Amino acid sequence: MNLNIDAGKGGKKQKIQLDAPGKKKKHNASLESKKARAGWIFVLPFVIGFVLIYIPIIYDSIKYSFNEIKILVGGGYKLEPVGFKNYSDALFVDTSYVTTLISGLKQLVLDIPSIVIFSLFVAIILNQKIAGRAAFRAIFFIPVILTTGLIANIDAANNLQSYMENTQGIDDGSGQTSTATQIVSVLDVERLFDNMMVGTEIVEYVVQMVNNIFNIVNRCGVQMLVFLSGLQSISPAIYESCSIDGASGWETFWKITLPMVSPMILVNTIYTIIDAFTSNDNQVMSYIARVYEQADGNVLSSAMSWMYFLIVILIIAAVAGILSAFVFYQRRD
Repeated sequence: MNLNIDAGKGGKKQKIQLDAPGKKKKHNASLESKKARAGWIFVLPFVIGFVLIYIPIIYDSIKYSFNEIKILVGGGYKLEPVGFKNYSDALFVDTSYVTTLISGLKQLVLDIPSIVIFSLFVAIILNQKIAGRAAFRAIFFIPVILTTGLIANIDAANNLQSYMENTQGIDDGSGQTSTATQIVSVLDVERLFDNMMVGTEIVEYVVQMVNNIFNIVNRCGVQMLVFLSGLQSISPAIYESCSIDGASGWETFWKITLPMVSPMILVNTIYTIIDAFTSNDNQVMSYIARVYEQADGNVLSSAMSWMYFLIVILIIAAVAGILSAFVFYQRRD
């Protein structure tokens, strides 16, 4: 494009040629989109494995739970649809499954709050400025490492531990028989709470929690680290302002610490539920595995597994819905 511009006194005009603006170049991808693509690249092996391996297994498991296996004479097998017969047999014919399921759920109701509360308590202590706190953090996380892999298999074959867990009792001369792993009894706690208006259910819960302290400590390592990271994300300025206003440590915990770590409580509770429901020592999982090893037990165990899975999903959804109403999310504005 040409423009005529007056040059001044001479009256001559000069032509200046201006190039027309070209097409705008496309902007490069934003940092968020690059991170998103990188994330998909990292999870792509899992997605491929889930689609090619896990989905066919899940489909076969659902199919077996609604069928009965007939062994053919020449070899192989044939599936005959039976509807919900396997599910009704698991609930009404095999009564041990329902008994084991109820017993496992009762035990988890006791274990899950104990693990979450204890891990929060330990995380608050280890978040203080104390000498050797890094060593204490490692000590509380060691059981997580020891209960995995080869060491877990060696521990499962420990004859002394099996005796301690399976022994019927030891006579201590007091006329009562106490189990080898029992730390306190109901009578001990009743004497402690003699002058308090405490119900027998709370007494039994405290007794079971104290006697199960070894298992609780072993299973609180991951939760402790999650709580510790949440506590360290709280700004020290908040605690300084609370101390200036004269708030006590107890008030600071309930008004500042607990609301700020409430998202971590939700995460740890869901994690603890899933970990407890799928652990190797879960009595329901062990019972389903024993049923699977029986003759023609694979279809019945499939039905038991899917009922157990639905119960786990419902419990997780209920707990997540209840706790989400009390979760506090700090704004980053």
